[in-house]
Amino acid sequence: MPEKINVKICGLTSSAGIDAAVAAGARYVGLVFFEKSPRYVNLTSAAVLAASVPEGVCKVALTVDADDAFLDAILAQVPIDMLQLHGSESPERVQAVKARYGLPVMKAVGVADADDLAALDAYGRVADQILVDAKPPKNSELPGGNGLAFDWRLIAGRRWPVPWMLAGGLTSENVAEAIGLTGARQIDVSSGVESSPGVKDPALIATFCAAALV
Repeated sequence: MPEKINVKICGLTSSAGIDAAVAAGARYVGLVFFEKSPRYVNLTSAAVLAASVPEGVCKVALTVDADDAFLDAILAQVPIDMLQLHGSESPERVQAVKARYGLPVMKAVGVADADDLAALDAYGRVADQILVDAKPPKNSELPGGNGLAFDWRLIAGRRWPVPWMLAGGLTSENVAEAIGLTGARQIDVSSGVESSPGVKDPALIATFCAAALV
């Protein structure tokens, strides 16, 4: 039997989105704690959303260069299972966050060309998981969720010491190709299941998960 694909729906902002992700078979749901993002949720809203996620679905907090005070505030109010560091956090910072909170830490690494692959190796030695994402455009305020893909052939056949997840420009139309080219067993989508920036479409979530989970 082939290993099942795990899907993460990131940037959820509504109970309808959470329900759609769970119903479609997503194994991870992501909440964005980055105010510049159209998918940003405040702590009060996030706590309500996270409380509705059933057992067995991993609740992920996406943060960007957050300090301990902000991480403390998130975890004091929101029942989170995993921290996703999506900024310029160093390997040392990843280790410090793991030590302080005792939660699994996923580090996002942007890829544009072969020069970026060394960072994946470095973070693969310290994070619990790595998120292989498309590097954002130079002038972008968003470290992710830009709807951009990178050349998946760059990581074809590559593996790291920890589980990894593929992100960046994935849609129901290209996710099967991405899985086939990279061998990814975990997939992350945000803008690819939205009707407009920050607005998740339950039908698109269902279609994406069906395409990824075949």
